[in-house]
Amino acid sequence: MNITVVGTGYVGLVTGACFSEFGVNVTCVDKVVEKIRALENGEIPIYEPGLEELVNKNRRTGRLTFTTDLSKAIQDSLVIFIAVGTPPTEDGSADLTFVEEVADAVAENLNGYKVVVTKSTVPMGTGERIKRLINENRKGRFSFSVASNPEFLREGSAIEDFMHPNRVVIGAEDDQAIAILKDLYRPLYLIETPFVITNVVTAEMIKYASNAFLATKISFINEIADLCERVGADVHDVARGMGLDNRIGRKFLHPGPGYGGSCFPKDTNAIAKIAREHGCELRIVNTVIEVNERRPRIMVEKIKQACGNLDGKTIAFLGLSFKPNTDDIRESPALKIIEALQTLGVKIKVFDPAAMPVARDEYRYLIYSADEYQAIAESDALVLATEWNQFRQLNLDLVKSLLKEPIIVDLRNIYDPEEMRKRGFRYFCVGR
Repeated sequence: MNITVVGTGYVGLVTGACFSEFGVNVTCVDKVVEKIRALENGEIPIYEPGLEELVNKNRRTGRLTFTTDLSKAIQDSLVIFIAVGTPPTEDGSADLTFVEEVADAVAENLNGYKVVVTKSTVPMGTGERIKRLINENRKGRFSFSVASNPEFLREGSAIEDFMHPNRVVIGAEDDQAIAILKDLYRPLYLIETPFVITNVVTAEMIKYASNAFLATKISFINEIADLCERVGADVHDVARGMGLDNRIGRKFLHPGPGYGGSCFPKDTNAIAKIAREHGCELRIVNTVIEVNERRPRIMVEKIKQACGNLDGKTIAFLGLSFKPNTDDIRESPALKIIEALQTLGVKIKVFDPAAMPVARDEYRYLIYSADEYQAIAESDALVLATEWNQFRQLNLDLVKSLLKEPIIVDLRNIYDPEEMRKRGFRYFCVGR
């Protein structure tokens, strides 16, 4: 089977590489010439563990190709996955400009039956919108189907999530499209992956509802962490005690500086906007957004509590990406905290294993370090902002000797408070 994936961003590139690993012939399309040239040369534009090896392996076999020629890719394929960006507009809604461009291109190049599938996160009703656009503009009378196949990929473990998913959601209105998409995912039947087959708008809703609920768990445990600090409880034990209840589950009950990245902030705002447009107020989601927007300010206050007067201080930040194992700094809590501290006269030294090249152009006022210890040296305090594995095993004796004052503000609760205080650190964490 030949398929096309339009968009070589995070979702598109992972989707294309993983389908090619399934034995499918995949053409990945992007209109940015430089990006396609780089991919043809084996250069991966994003940081994702295992992706470079997977892309280059399947590129060498010929199952994975890259092009800027969208028209030919559509004509040569049975299935076209739309994996383009849907960035937020000023009012929080999703911008569907790129999605509509692909729909127009499908209409222009429809030369036989096609299945047009949205992988991008799109508002409910987008499938119907795509169908209407193709119907209004198609050349000839070839038939087509529109489907939704939302992605549930976690940055940092996207390949594992694609190859061993919790579920595959397929939203389509006709049996032919469903059969074709199930055939694409046939390798997953061998590992008994659950499939959810539904209509298009329900599949679109599943994606938004899933992300909104996960964001809710994060905001909830962050508020519980604040209460734990006031009453003397340990939020880690609270979270474990909650999470062992199968009705609640252990995932996403990790307190910290709030959620970030390209999905949760955008998707919670988008579903809240969609609800308002339909006369339905999502009060829980609105509160989740409010709690998360307030979270960096609470972390700044924690840093103030640790350091006292901040004006003229130098603080080392370990971590810039919104989570470990990615270079994605979009909506990163670490950078929101850094921006607030910078306005208070703080000099910021930083180290991140992957995100510094991405951050340099936008955050030129930061002092970028070669490693974690160079960032820590001669700093008044250390802030642990992203829980990269290499930050879990710091040489604490060296850290203490390099800091001007033995102050650590651990926003990810990487270390044990009692042990850190025994070592002579003034140690501040979240909810403990």
